[in-house]
Amino acid sequence: MNAQETETIAGAPDVTEDRGDCGNGGARRGRHKIFLGMAAGVGKTFRMLEEGHAALSQGCDVVVGLLETHGRQDTAALAEGLEVLPRRPVRYRETTLHEMDLPLILQRAPEVCLIDELAHTNAPGVEHAKRCEDVEEVLAAGIDVISTVNVQHLDSLNDRIAELTGITIRETIPDRVLAEADEVVLIDISPEALLDRLRAGKVYPPERVETALNNFFRIETLAALREIALRQVAEEVEAKRLDVEVVGAREELVSREAPQAVSERLLALVEPYPGSQRLVRRAWRSAQRLGSDLDLLWVKRPGRPLTQAQESALAALRQLASMLGATLLVEESDDLARTIAQVAEARGTTYILMGRSRTARGLAKLRTPLPQQLMSRLPGVDVRIVADRARRHEPTP
Repeated sequence: MNAQETETIAGAPDVTEDRGDCGNGGARRGRHKIFLGMAAGVGKTFRMLEEGHAALSQGCDVVVGLLETHGRQDTAALAEGLEVLPRRPVRYRETTLHEMDLPLILQRAPEVCLIDELAHTNAPGVEHAKRCEDVEEVLAAGIDVISTVNVQHLDSLNDRIAELTGITIRETIPDRVLAEADEVVLIDISPEALLDRLRAGKVYPPERVETALNNFFRIETLAALREIALRQVAEEVEAKRLDVEVVGAREELVSREAPQAVSERLLALVEPYPGSQRLVRRAWRSAQRLGSDLDLLWVKRPGRPLTQAQESALAALRQLASMLGATLLVEESDDLARTIAQVAEARGTTYILMGRSRTARGLAKLRTPLPQQLMSRLPGVDVRIVADRARRHEPTP
């Protein structure tokens, strides 16, 4: 492989370093190392297998829990010499699917387990809905895991990737999976080099190359995905550094019995419409950069029952909030600005994010716009308006 790697979390030791006998009998949580890429074909699985061989050469007990070669002969060849566990057949809708065998991995109890394609959605009927949840259970059993994922599978980037590529990624993982990993390694390759690999048949079979070139594998798309991946790992590095600094600062403050600094807190204003999910993801990423908590607030008009579409959108908002670790608040009131201000004061909000308001009609044009009302009521709180393309398609209430 000619891919250039960038280690992203300073101070996080390699899975195979300083392990002694490589095992702990389940006495501690396993370490998680993730190889992150901008797209298929950059070499994540190849590097995962190389890491497995390195651990094996140091005397560690290594197994391959799940490997996806996608027909790549060089990848399949690299797996030789490693113990590959068989997949588990799962019957679903008159079809037999073959999934990773989580119970077998836990029974086998290796010291290091290689698990490809972290964002995969499992067939119904197995222990967990997502492979990343399988990995969580493997880690909890004290087994080190080396896994792979592409940046477009991060949930908070879902809308951004759809706008960039025109393709909605259905399989996503919570961003916390990356944030909680012990080590993240970016497999960085230039868009031109990746396109050369694609044309040479090293990414997809020949019959899929032309379609890929006309869709996801356009050079401008790959360049943008590469920039997103680089930014993502840079944010992970900064987050880890800040975590260490905060912990140290708190220890010093506690020893001196001094008050802790006031933290930031972000409040995003949402409504039960599909477009709100984009706002939530933007707000979550802003909260991550600020190192702040995120609250979501919907002020519901009294006496107005929800339509079926709104019920579905509200359920989706709850699910997204749960996945991102945000708090969804629902308040019923006719006075929108007053209620938002009350919640912001009670929650200690320092930033408010909101989508663009619908065009005012009739006498509503005489009212002071909501952002100005909030800035008047909350002089110490920053108010930001986030563009939301989806709102143009939403019905007027």
